[in-house]
Amino acid sequence: MDTADVVIIGSGIVGSSVAYHLAEAGCRNVLVVEREAHQGQGSTGKSMGGVRAQFSTPVNIEMSRYSINFFARFDEVVGHPADYRPHGYLFLATSERHLEYLKANHARQQALGVNNVEFVTREDVLQMVPQLRTDDMVGGTFCPTDGFVDPHSVMMGFMLRARELGVRLWLETRVTGIDVEGGQVTGVETTRGRIATRTVVNAAGAWAAEVARMAGASLPVEPLRRQLVPTEPFAQLPERFPMVIDMSTGFHFRREGLRILLAWNDPAETPGFKTEFDTSFVEKILTHAAARVPCLAEAQVNPRRAWAGLYEMTPDHHAIIGPAPDVRGLYFANGFSGHGVMHSPATGRVMSELILEGQARLLDVSPLSAERFTTGQLLHETALL
Repeated sequence: MDTADVVIIGSGIVGSSVAYHLAEAGCRNVLVVEREAHQGQGSTGKSMGGVRAQFSTPVNIEMSRYSINFFARFDEVVGHPADYRPHGYLFLATSERHLEYLKANHARQQALGVNNVEFVTREDVLQMVPQLRTDDMVGGTFCPTDGFVDPHSVMMGFMLRARELGVRLWLETRVTGIDVEGGQVTGVETTRGRIATRTVVNAAGAWAAEVARMAGASLPVEPLRRQLVPTEPFAQLPERFPMVIDMSTGFHFRREGLRILLAWNDPAETPGFKTEFDTSFVEKILTHAAARVPCLAEAQVNPRRAWAGLYEMTPDHHAIIGPAPDVRGLYFANGFSGHGVMHSPATGRVMSELILEGQARLLDVSPLSAERFTTGQLLHETALL
């Protein structure tokens, strides 16, 4: 029978980061179990790859601050490329309410050491993206170190380095059960046999609730479809510009090579494991795109290039990070609600500290504990994308 000090369920960007950070800290008898034939088949490979410090809650701001600094050094620290592009995030406010919200966030960000978020005027915005319609704009914020990474490269970088240090990866292996005796994890049942272990990390993304149930734990995580639409090559926008977020609709877009990547969270979307792209979404998103960027009305879109992925949503849109309340040895790294890629470095570091030292030294993740859903101490994050 196989044994491991830690078994990680799920080899996406979060599971790979946990494996890397454990190995770097000296814990190398780690086994990562992945049901697919390749890594990144879940949410990682479908992500838009955005990274930003412009959040409204302290824990998200701190997670981002650490993670963005890590991405900036990723190539030298991990030894593999992250393709971090600090092109910035530009939030466009079209009402005084939006502006007040950005001001409150700015104060919180500054208090936590994120000092480079700046307020921008309509004129500033037009300098960055002259094609925007700004007649209804009252201001905005811009952070130059926000930007994008290549999620697949980051995930592979973490896992390649972890494997160089001795971590094992089992592909095409399903977890069929988690053994618990006397409230303590004792092993993991898989299609390749049983692994004896006293520590399991649930990094199963949108499938996290199902994995938690195997150990008799409940996890309020449910899948929600998010759809992304790339244009055909489009030269009428600058070669380089920030991720632009229209706060009036939630429509946001950025350049990806020659194309423009369009995103919008449809409020009519309902939870479920829906991974098929809905072609009727194209018309909806192009309506928002043309309203904010009139020249995008001329952009060509091939629905076959568009795709859908799953966010793993929690009731308060914040991650669940830390030990399971009722099962010793079970740890959650779940429910990122769209921020798993950008917060993967901080999550891996915190998780390795919790497992190896019993406490998170990097930052206080107690607000992200699973207990908050039973005690009613939910967090409120309104900067959702």
